[in-house]
Amino acid sequence: HVQLVESGGGSVQAGGSLRLSCAASEYTVSRYCLGWFRQAPGKEREGVATIDRDGSTNYADSVKGRFTISKDNAKATLYLQMNSLKPEDSAMYYCAADLSGAPLTATQALGVVADFDYRGRGTQVTVSS
Repeated sequence: HVQLVESGGGSVQAGGSLRLSCAASEYTVSRYCLGWFRQAPGKEREGVATIDRDGSTNYADSVKGRFTISKDNAKATLYLQMNSLKPEDSAMYYCAADLSGAPLTATQALGVVADFDYRGRGTQVTVSS
């Protein structure tokens, strides 16, 4: 049974920063491809960032240069550092893990991270202008 629990969301002004965390298990964090996706009201789910088991990363163009995904295997935690936040970044953010089969690379995973078989309940990020 895989549990993913997000934290760190909140309300900030444009230009501010937040760091999201996702608590999992050491086995999950070290062995599988992980990622973050987001969904705003009335919009499609959007893959934000992925990190594969080797630590390679990939980002959506909309967040490249502003967001950084990382993981700490010993702490069994996935992170998303979000800087220079914009109002359009406002959404519910979910962490997700792919345990379905052959390990994905971060590049392969970005387009499908919202469909990973395990996800958390989400944490809300609101950015005001």
